[in-house]
Amino acid sequence: MANLDTEYPRPQFRRDKWINLNGTWDFAFDDEEVGLTEKWYQSFPEQTEIKVPFAYQTENSGIGDTTFHDVVWYHKQFSVPEEWNDKEILLNFGAVDYRAWVYVNGELVRFHEGGNTPFTVAITSVLKDAANSIVVRVEDPSEDVTIPRGKQYWHEKSESIFYTRTTGIWQTVWLEAVEAKRIDFIRWTPQIDRGDIDLEAEFKGKLTEGMALKVVISFKGQEVAAETVQLYDAYVKRSINLRNRYTDRSNIHGDGWYWSPECPNLFDVKLELIEDEKNLDTVHSYFGMRKVSIENGRFKLNNKDYYQKLVLDQGYFPGGLLTANSDDDLKKDIELSKAMGFNGARKHQKIEDPRYLYWADTLGFLVWGEMANCSEYSEAAARRMSAEWIEAVNRDYNHPSIVAWVPLNESWGISRVAHEKQQQDHSLAMYYLTKSIDTTRPVLSNEGWEHTISDICGIHNYRTPEEMQEMYKTVETAIESTPANRPIYAHGFSHRGEPIMITEYGGIAYKADQSAGWGYSAVTSSEDLLTAYANNTNALLRSSVIQGFCYTQLTDVEQEINGLLTYNREPKCDLNEIRKINEG
Repeated sequence: MANLDTEYPRPQFRRDKWINLNGTWDFAFDDEEVGLTEKWYQSFPEQTEIKVPFAYQTENSGIGDTTFHDVVWYHKQFSVPEEWNDKEILLNFGAVDYRAWVYVNGELVRFHEGGNTPFTVAITSVLKDAANSIVVRVEDPSEDVTIPRGKQYWHEKSESIFYTRTTGIWQTVWLEAVEAKRIDFIRWTPQIDRGDIDLEAEFKGKLTEGMALKVVISFKGQEVAAETVQLYDAYVKRSINLRNRYTDRSNIHGDGWYWSPECPNLFDVKLELIEDEKNLDTVHSYFGMRKVSIENGRFKLNNKDYYQKLVLDQGYFPGGLLTANSDDDLKKDIELSKAMGFNGARKHQKIEDPRYLYWADTLGFLVWGEMANCSEYSEAAARRMSAEWIEAVNRDYNHPSIVAWVPLNESWGISRVAHEKQQQDHSLAMYYLTKSIDTTRPVLSNEGWEHTISDICGIHNYRTPEEMQEMYKTVETAIESTPANRPIYAHGFSHRGEPIMITEYGGIAYKADQSAGWGYSAVTSSEDLLTAYANNTNALLRSSVIQGFCYTQLTDVEQEINGLLTYNREPKCDLNEIRKINEG
């Protein structure tokens, strides 16, 4: 089984020289907040141990304490291989929830706010020849509803649609060795109409005459393009034409070398930073040639109408909460979804681990990237949302599987958006902010209802199949309906011809194991679950107005038992029958 300790955690930007720091760390609660006064970053107290990257609330962490502890500390000793002695050493965190102060050998080297996004710090200047220590202090205000927390509940006991909290390190921690002059950032933008891939790259360190970036692109093992770019600036942009470069036609099917769920073609890339013929840095990456567009009110993938059949996926795992038990578990969720005939997932209220997106890219699976929202609005909440969302979009921009962005959901954090201008402005700001850093994907301003300006009209509807069939006879009846007793558009805004999709429906509870819980409706057998799923889904498939759906949901999560799978990923019914229904 592939685990999170062996798989490189940043699949779109891979280096060979790295050390995984997951595993056993020293750990301490700081309920009295004495750690700073007592300088725990210099002399760590003997308390307990934790298994990183699992939060202390999880069973997998070895602690499993779900009570409030708003300040926690981590400590780990590490050594640097001798062959790294002449290198710059980077310390990387996949995600730490919510605020993190990082100390190395007693010195503060980095502060980061935002529980869902990665950060990196160069630590070479503070390293010692012998053993080194990392100390991380974390603040995660359990009851602050103005921080982006997604489905993490602000009460100790989970209930309703909210689940157990995740505090501290919950994604991989790793070291890597680099040169002072190195590749710092890459960005892929496919242009299928031209047959080009646009590459943007940024570099660290002082450029000198004779420095160049060498790019080699391969498709299914065959080199299709190579280019060496002389560097005159710390930023470079190039378009590389790929049309008709691949000569082995036996492996090309469907839409040729385009990426899609049906044919998830990927191009592999090797980038080398060269100085006077010396290799300074090597990064491995990949991209998919695919285009997402909306034309004349139709959602298109690679210039063809495409019906999205999505499943709501909260990304929670038994024993690990937001952290998967293994890399295989991330892959398995996609394989099970595809087995049921879904071509994508809406990742709900979670910035998912990049390893999940790697498998979505590789297996062919659409993903809607969604921000973990605040629960209440404030000016501080707006700042926090904006800053972290920029980091999330930049982190995941290169993944071809992501075909839509959802910065806000169901008026979370903007509960008065229907009529209040300030919250409408925040919705608009998040929409235009996303468009300003990614022009290639549609953006939903407020998924579910009370949209301001949006590229897709996403509607949440848990009404009966008969009611839905009536609601979606025409565009007018769809827009005028209020399935959650809320208007589809906020006051002053209206439908502008964008595609209409039902992006939450179903939620049918079926208790298939010992788990107790709830759903939006309920059945008592596998056969009844299939019948209810068919009735709900067919009501949407029969509509000429609806261009896609997202069923609630893939798995049970804690007290919610409305998954097609149990929390342990056991099918509640015949998955082939779900596939037949989805195939219409």
